[in-house]
Amino acid sequence: MKLPLFLTGALLSGLPLAAAESNWAQWRGPLFNGSNPSASGLAAEWTTEENVVWKAALPSWSAATPAVWGDIVFVTSAEQGFDAPQQPYGRGRGRGGRGPGGRRGAGPRFGPPSSASHDGILLMAINRRDGSVRWSRMIGSGNRIYRKQNLASPSPITDGMHVWALTGGGDLSCHDMDGNKVWDRNIQDDYGRFGLNHGYASTPRLHNGRLYLQVLHGMKTDDPSYVFAVDPKTGKTVWKVNRPTDATAESPDDYSTPLVVKVGRTEQLVVSGGDYVTGHDMTTGKELWRMGGFNPGHERFYRTIASSVHIGDTVYTPSTRGNPFIAFKAGGEGWISESAKVWENARGADVPTPATDGKRLFVVNDRGILNVLDAETGELLTGRLRLEPGTYSSSPLLADGKVYATNEEGTTTVVDVEGDYEILAVNRLDSHTLASPIAVDSQIFIRTADFLYCIALD
Repeated sequence: MKLPLFLTGALLSGLPLAAAESNWAQWRGPLFNGSNPSASGLAAEWTTEENVVWKAALPSWSAATPAVWGDIVFVTSAEQGFDAPQQPYGRGRGRGGRGPGGRRGAGPRFGPPSSASHDGILLMAINRRDGSVRWSRMIGSGNRIYRKQNLASPSPITDGMHVWALTGGGDLSCHDMDGNKVWDRNIQDDYGRFGLNHGYASTPRLHNGRLYLQVLHGMKTDDPSYVFAVDPKTGKTVWKVNRPTDATAESPDDYSTPLVVKVGRTEQLVVSGGDYVTGHDMTTGKELWRMGGFNPGHERFYRTIASSVHIGDTVYTPSTRGNPFIAFKAGGEGWISESAKVWENARGADVPTPATDGKRLFVVNDRGILNVLDAETGELLTGRLRLEPGTYSSSPLLADGKVYATNEEGTTTVVDVEGDYEILAVNRLDSHTLASPIAVDSQIFIRTADFLYCIALD
């Protein structure tokens, strides 16, 4: 019997089916592709008051996406807030100043310079019913600002019994649902300092009783990049392997999250960044295959931010500035670049991670253009759709027949993707927003610099 797509995704995620249907347990959602097929009856329009069930004041801004399980919403935050500037850093893409890695149009620069150190990092549990704070725990210290991110950038992860959080300072911890600490450790203490140009921001992946983490760096260190697996019950490392690259300068730096892809009858860990995508044995971490072509000009400042997505055993990987955007078949042995490629184009995104429904790819680029691509061919299914102007750093949400795309000014454009791809609404929250919108049941959650909003129809 062929399972529906969302059931297949639930089984591959290692979560119970109920979890896939009613929770957003980790970065990119129950199917790890930016969608939630079970969410329905979602609002298409809202203001700061209309269709707002509640809004919870947050201590500070963060790029971390919330996680939801049952009646709890988990968020990470710096302990103390900082004012965001009124004018973006390098305003006007292609016309302004230079941002990370010397590229133009970096978007807002939040807070004080990167040399500043401030306060701690919090993991907060918020009541989904009314927005009240259930508990708040300190999970790291010495917050630092790196342009668009701080040490609260990695997103929390939960399985309904525990919640795990990683800070940009390397503090990895586990708490139970009541906020009691189970264990903690510091990755930098164990394996050396992170060497990324703009701070560490990758979110771990929870799958079948393991946490998988990648540390891909090189701009500010000569230490090798590495991938490792952690026992989520104890915090102890199960395996750790180096992940070599010949990328130079900032190009080894990566801010994405690993995938788990089923190839034949086995699952493989898929890691993107540092000019390559690699497949690893889930049990030992051994590298099985390597795909290249993501930095064809061998550029020195080709750091990558957007995560890969997959449909079955086809992996879709954007590279810097969305070019190239490569679809390829995972699996095989050794160097697979000549044999695995399915298609390639320049319609990817630099920062936002694509969403997919298993047939189409929904790619929102940094300049607010929505490209809807046929997943099999890479061809555009409609014209390039211009969203509300602005810089887009958050990743799109696909739910209830709609795409929700939020720019850095807190404005969300809602697009009908079951009909003629018309823009249904433009909704303004007027607060800097880097985190991605999520949907659970009939509710949308948007985390701005000031508030966590719960949005639903009255």
